[in-house]
Amino acid sequence: MGIRAGHWDDWALEGLLGQKVETGQRVSLVVPARNEAATVGAVVSRVREALMDTVSLVDEVVVIDSDSDDDTYAVAESAGARVHRSAEIRPDLGTHPGKGEAMWKSLFVTSGDLVVFMDADLHDWDTHFVPGLLGPLLHHPEVQLVKGFYDRPGAEGPLEGGRVTELVARPLIALLFPSLAELVQPLAGEWAVRRTWFAGLSVPTGYAVELAALVDTVRAAGPSAIAQVDLGVRAHRHQALRDLGGMATQILAAALRRSGVSAPHPEWSGDAASDDQNGWGAADGEAVLRQYLRGLEPVERVVPTLERPAAEAYL
Repeated sequence: MGIRAGHWDDWALEGLLGQKVETGQRVSLVVPARNEAATVGAVVSRVREALMDTVSLVDEVVVIDSDSDDDTYAVAESAGARVHRSAEIRPDLGTHPGKGEAMWKSLFVTSGDLVVFMDADLHDWDTHFVPGLLGPLLHHPEVQLVKGFYDRPGAEGPLEGGRVTELVARPLIALLFPSLAELVQPLAGEWAVRRTWFAGLSVPTGYAVELAALVDTVRAAGPSAIAQVDLGVRAHRHQALRDLGGMATQILAAALRRSGVSAPHPEWSGDAASDDQNGWGAADGEAVLRQYLRGLEPVERVVPTLERPAAEAYL
């Protein structure tokens, strides 16, 4: 059996509530956020009102603040979320920047058997995202991970799967992980997973968390362990093209690691200043991305490619 596909309204809310009570499972909504004060409040308040205060589908809404320097923490807390700073969760385990780190750390401060992840920068969405993602987990025990997909409207027409999806993730899947080719939007930030399953996965600290979870799941349990659900329409803030270079680097690093390549090793230049440490100009767990804005003047950024081990060892 391949990847199961469905639509958000395939499951009536009453049926999901009944299944949740029958199985005795708790649901946590986790919102990783960094400098999202403009939108995180609406994400939290709308879910609380529709799925906690009106019905009891969600048991807790937790925002993991990933090194924000705006009012994300205060806005999320005022909206009714339980907010944790990523760096302050299990300080004995250290801290790293990144979305994946926030999601990995969430396992130490949440209690849900089912964990729904939702991006904080949404501005065109609805609360049916959450029950839509929970449907396959509550009704199909073999499903471990559920990805959302949606239309992404843009000013000049549909944005398809997103730039990094179309230019990086889809080619990687086609060449290295064809069993995931049925996924419409493999990098979607709205997804749900069984807590015990996610706790057993290695988690990249940055933007590669989504692709890594899919690859590790399909390899360990086959395509039938993954479902995808059409959530309708989603819009969010778009990043500058140069910033997407760092995201692409992290995704490529996670894919290479899962293909047996620990890190890229360009030809040795003979320059001791650039050929230090692991032979490619950066320390283990990071890459140096060189970009050119004008002529021969480069701008370099260090891109973290570190992965956290399975959290189950520390829970």
